Amino acid sequence: MVEKPKIVLLVGATAVGKTSLALEVAPEINAEIISADSRLFYRGMDIGTAKPNRDELKLVPHHLIDIANPDEIISLGTYKTMVSECIEDIRSRGKIPLLVGGTGQYIRAVVEGWSVPEVEPDIKLRTEIEKIMGESGLGKLTDWLKILDPEYYQKVDLHNHRRIIRAIEVILTSGLPLSSQRTKVECPYDYLMIGLRRHRQELYRRIDERIDLMVISGFEKEVQNLIENGYSCELPSMSAIGYTEIIQYLRGTNSLDEAIMLMKRRTHLFLRRQANWFKESDPMIFWIDADDFAKSRINEMVQQHFLLGAQNGS
Repeated sequence: MVEKPKIVLLVGATAVGKTSLALEVAPEINAEIISADSRLFYRGMDIGTAKPNRDELKLVPHHLIDIANPDEIISLGTYKTMVSECIEDIRSRGKIPLLVGGTGQYIRAVVEGWSVPEVEPDIKLRTEIEKIMGESGLGKLTDWLKILDPEYYQKVDLHNHRRIIRAIEVILTSGLPLSSQRTKVECPYDYLMIGLRRHRQELYRRIDERIDLMVISGFEKEVQNLIENGYSCELPSMSAIGYTEIIQYLRGTNSLDEAIMLMKRRTHLFLRRQANWFKESDPMIFWIDADDFAKSRINEMVQQHFLLGAQNGS
């Protein structure tokens, strides 16, 4: 039997501390980091996505960060292909691939071997769905999605109107629930998935502090630069949490204080939905607390994971 390539994943909720911990761990385990956060794909979207800064990116080789312009689309299928190529490249240099992020569907697609069918866009249908949203509001579409695909409804960000519209478009075009179209094959990797956790109230506090820091660090200017560089406010990438609220502020729809409040509230809701992807009851995730001992625990777990592989191969 051919031994599967070994990889390590560090997952968990937004603001739990994955990025900083990965930067500490990676040099010690001889790893390179592959981003599993869909928000980090886009150039020029740095502050609002809490992207690692230039100095941090120099500490450890990173992959799948700043790989597209905001008006480009990275599909789930494309991401799977790129991850596979990154893993092969990293392993060819004798290093450990370390996937880090909180985008649940991207992580599950890798470890569960999802086969994701590509459904061509139906512009006419999409326009009709957008018209319904314009007349009746996003709530009408989310209610519709709940009926069409209750499983996907439980996991998707219900404030992301672009993702809701696309889901309904795919379901109506194919005649099948979106959740049922993701067939699974055997995972090609021998993976160790480590989940980083904190108490929810602590996560809320860290989220709020992060958003306040984003605003202080020039988030408003970042969004303004994107618009001035010709990127439409209607792009899927610009519907991400934070960007939508700052765009509304720049348009005069709300005040800066209101935008900040909405960002925090929406991120809190996102956190709760994120938990549907990363459950503490999941037997495939080894959960550890985000404390002073987290780094040493991860080092031990990774060493054991790779030692067992060496023993089994001998």
